Amino acid sequence: MPVLTRLIPSPVVVDIRRGAMDDLAGLLADQRISSSGKLAIAISDGSGRALRERLAPVLPGADWYPVSDGTIDSAVKLADGIKGNRYDAVVGLGGGKIIDVAKYAAARVGLPMVAVATNLSHDGLCSPVATLDNDNGRGSYGVPTPIAVVIDLDVIREAPARYVRSGIGDAISNISCVADWELAHEVNGEEIDGLAAAMARQAGEAVLRHPGGVGDDGFLKVLAEGLVLTGISMSVAGDSRPASGACHEINHAFDLLYPQRAASHGEQVGLGACFAMHLRGAHQESLLMASILRRHGLPVLPEEIGFSVDEFVHAVDYAPQTRPGRFTVLEHLNLSTDQIRDAYADYAKTIRS
Repeated sequence: MPVLTRLIPSPVVVDIRRGAMDDLAGLLADQRISSSGKLAIAISDGSGRALRERLAPVLPGADWYPVSDGTIDSAVKLADGIKGNRYDAVVGLGGGKIIDVAKYAAARVGLPMVAVATNLSHDGLCSPVATLDNDNGRGSYGVPTPIAVVIDLDVIREAPARYVRSGIGDAISNISCVADWELAHEVNGEEIDGLAAAMARQAGEAVLRHPGGVGDDGFLKVLAEGLVLTGISMSVAGDSRPASGACHEINHAFDLLYPQRAASHGEQVGLGACFAMHLRGAHQESLLMASILRRHGLPVLPEEIGFSVDEFVHAVDYAPQTRPGRFTVLEHLNLSTDQIRDAYADYAKTIRS
């Protein structure tokens, strides 16, 4: 009887601990990613300078490329600068924007990419997707999964706490995303990958049920692991389905309708996930999710991020247009504006009680 298996695209090394960044050169050499130290390192114009000063002495063969923003133009510019220089790898050193720019540039020039995250704001640090701003707003571009992920908990602690909170919202939203995927399977027969779903859901559950907080190394490690596992789950599934459902449609609607006022990604998807769970009748799960988000200082009502009820209702009504072809509880219920308003009134009453 044949033995059937599959290969899962994933990093060859994931290093999450205090002091991990100081061992970056040794890790890359030991894993045969770069024994020469010839690296192209993308950093932000601002906070990246301090990290450059810290790492330059131990990475003498590296060239440093400041990145001004998270646009497709910046990614193409980085790729053009790297091209022809015979680097071993591209390193994205920073937050989500820098890592996404580096992922796209590395893919464009055919080099492996190393993600060195300086905050835990969302699950993109290990995903096979680069989210970049373009002339039409924002686009998602398929890229290879990073060959290595390094997360230094000491560096994470130095970042503003709001970045950790954003990552919490993104991780916990996985639970709602997987529920949407299962709904699409039940109603429309959409194929569901059980391994990808399990990875994404358990990543969210681990963060949801951990007793620690943003100042706790144990909690930060679980959150970092959860975000990495979520990225790998997307590689397993072949798209963002395990970590993108109604909550992310609502997030995209906020970004498109109110671009100058939008809150962080994790704040918006966390709120969207609580409401989506309420819509599907999972009221106890919605209440638990809301209580944990509140404990970590995240919003669970639109006014907590500066939006009126009318604006929230408009965002939910508009949300399905942001991901044509994706089936979630929003498409399933197909609520009218008045029905969304009534559902929100019930949700808000439940959350406040």
